[in-house]
Amino acid sequence: MDPEILGLLLLAAVAAGWVDAVVGGGGLLLLPALMVAAPNAPLATLLGTNKLGAVFGTVSAAIAYARRVRLDQRVVLPTAGLALIGSGLGAAMATALTADVLKPIIMAVLAGVALLVVFRPAMGTSPDRSLRTRNRILAVLALAGLGVSFYDGLIGPGTGVFLIIAFTAVLGMDFLHASASAKIVNVCTNLGALVVFAIGGHIDWLLGLGLAVCTIIGAQIGARMALQRGTGFIRAVLLVVVLGLLVRMAWDVFG
Repeated sequence: MDPEILGLLLLAAVAAGWVDAVVGGGGLLLLPALMVAAPNAPLATLLGTNKLGAVFGTVSAAIAYARRVRLDQRVVLPTAGLALIGSGLGAAMATALTADVLKPIIMAVLAGVALLVVFRPAMGTSPDRSLRTRNRILAVLALAGLGVSFYDGLIGPGTGVFLIIAFTAVLGMDFLHASASAKIVNVCTNLGALVVFAIGGHIDWLLGLGLAVCTIIGAQIGARMALQRGTGFIRAVLLVVVLGLLVRMAWDVFG
């Protein structure tokens, strides 16, 4: 890999770590960057290397949030546990299924998320604990712990966005607590997928560890900005990332 291409890739990793720390969706930047930098590499290897870089940044952001934000452990811990299983299953299917079949469905979901954020401006601005009923908690366990985590293992970009929306729309968390909770779950989705990719030999360890250092830097900057600026900042970045994901997937499908 040429030094200038490697440098741009490392910069993309810093940006991805920042985005992941604020709302998730760093794969929107890092995975396409890897595809451009190593066009002849197998897709599974790019996915595995991306996970190796991402997991360190996510852990770093999760620690930063956990020090400042009180998490609802009744929700976060069981969801994170299921996420290990769901993402592992998704990663196991990554070499057998094509992501192109899922992209139009994901685009429709992203469009719904964008409309939800725009037309429900009160969503995520303040917590609503009355929504945290037993049935809603079980719904989040199934939706985030299995569904979203399976998607993360299979494809990845936008996982944090979907987790935040699940926590805000279903459980009434504000965006700051939802983002903090999403980081804990996202650590497990990355770990579950990473183990499967590692077993299959689908990781470039040297490159992945280099990307990890850069995602940690970006994650620390992003987490501190989110903690300082609060829910309004997270909501704005969330909308930008959702629209970016829509454009990226539309380019893949129709370009």
